[in-house]
Amino acid sequence: MPAVSTNIKIDPDVKEQAQNLFERLGMNLSTAVNIFLRQAIREQAIPFRITDATPTITLPPTRYDMSDKEFNAMMERGFYDIERGNTTTLHETFDDLRKGINNG
Repeated sequence: MPAVSTNIKIDPDVKEQAQNLFERLGMNLSTAVNIFLRQAIREQAIPFRITDATPTITLPPTRYDMSDKEFNAMMERGFYDIERGNTTTLHETFDDLRKGINNG
């Protein structure tokens, strides 16, 4: 069946961010919307949980959220910390994460 065009209103910033994300995932906005619609039909529901809750933890930025300059600076700070022994064990790190999630 041939595709049909549909017009929807999207906040310009949301559209740009979504297009950037989907481009990194190897698809365009139209493909992503089609995936969403097919999954909603398959599940007979919105295919993700919708809440009015504000996230309780702030995740660190991903590589894609940073410019090359920001990423390189972050890596340099990490190497500097390692050289000076300013590190934590894996168990300490996960304990801190759990505390943040449980207290959030």
